Amino acid sequence: MTRDLRVHDNPVLHAASAADRCVPLFVVDDAIVSSSFFNANRASFLTDSLTDLDASLRERGSRLVVRRGKPVDEVARIVRDLDVTEVHVAADVSNHARRREEALRELGVDLHVHDASINAVPPLSLTPSGGGDHFAIFTPYFRKWETVHRRGVLRAPGRLSTPEISGDLPELHAGTPSPDLAAGGETTGRELMTSWARTGVHDYADLHDALADDATSHLSPHLHFGTVSVTELLDRVGTASEGARAYTRQLAWRDFHHQVLAARPSSATRDYRTRDDRWRRSESDFAAWRDGRTGYPMVDAAMRQLSREGWMHNRARLVTASFLCKTLYLDWRRGAQHFVDLLVDCDLANNQMNWQWVAGTGTDTRPNRVHNPLAQAKRYDADGAYVKRYLPELAEVDPAHVHEPWTLPEEEFKALGYPAPVVDLREAADRFAAARRKR
Repeated sequence: MTRDLRVHDNPVLHAASAADRCVPLFVVDDAIVSSSFFNANRASFLTDSLTDLDASLRERGSRLVVRRGKPVDEVARIVRDLDVTEVHVAADVSNHARRREEALRELGVDLHVHDASINAVPPLSLTPSGGGDHFAIFTPYFRKWETVHRRGVLRAPGRLSTPEISGDLPELHAGTPSPDLAAGGETTGRELMTSWARTGVHDYADLHDALADDATSHLSPHLHFGTVSVTELLDRVGTASEGARAYTRQLAWRDFHHQVLAARPSSATRDYRTRDDRWRRSESDFAAWRDGRTGYPMVDAAMRQLSREGWMHNRARLVTASFLCKTLYLDWRRGAQHFVDLLVDCDLANNQMNWQWVAGTGTDTRPNRVHNPLAQAKRYDADGAYVKRYLPELAEVDPAHVHEPWTLPEEEFKALGYPAPVVDLREAADRFAAARRKR
């Protein structure tokens, strides 16, 4: 098991459970644990998820076998020790996952790779009618995605027979997690999904950008770890309301980015469409952005939400990324890595390709658009409730000044202890426009 840590609607477990004996295995991959992609928030969420999955399997007479090391080596040991003839695994799109799959094929057993476990539609199953190996623009992809017949939702297995074998959950340490990090695990994920499908999703079209309302599903970490199935989520949400249709479009966006990365693995670190940017190098500007001290309250509130919760509202992700890449004109890779360092839901495809979309080096058809943080704040947080939630120094500032506190009388502004803006927005916009015109 990799990113499919659930018993409900799990094609991998469903197929494997048909055998006389089944060994649900999760390998804590040393290559991932030692990489920059593994952080304290994901370690905590992963521990919750593995613990919850083990409990669900024990209810079915089985257990989760957890090993640590190289996945292929650990699978090979179990194949040898138990005379295993079949191995089932979920397909994934990263280079690391592809290399793992290739190595598993060398074990001399029947390897079954299940495409529809992590995505609703397998990444490279849709191609443009005019040619090409993937869609580079979302709208035509979505039109075709909507027409695909998805598999049915699979029931959780009943009784499972698992032989005695060693492999208990090791302690996973990667630092101190964010103080308000959400809990992981399929049980929690299914509770969120049920509540969201019953009530929350129907207002999604109207409220999903309202920062203070926080009217989003919060299911992205569960989709990343596979504690909730995207196929079942789509089935539960349906398309009966405008909100459900808008939410379905967002889930299709997730599949869209997976197919882009599957077709262009190098875009995890290289520009999908280069603009030949000569990004600025400013450690002080990057530190101000990272620490939520830019002097622009909406940007700072979002960055402090990320630090506190290991999560950030989607609209806020858009604005903070635009501020780094286009207002400060700093390399998108630096911002993407900071999100990797903290986000619990950080999916390689969606994190990197969304950052590239905002930076204008990805699939955005308007690569030079800039999201002005003041205009965004006034539109999506008009009374400053979101800002005040995460910036206590502005908690008592009236709505007329909360997004531009520097417009207060000088002494009053200084008393807040809040920084002045690190950059003038007009000057920054001119700088960015001039940089892109030169290319």
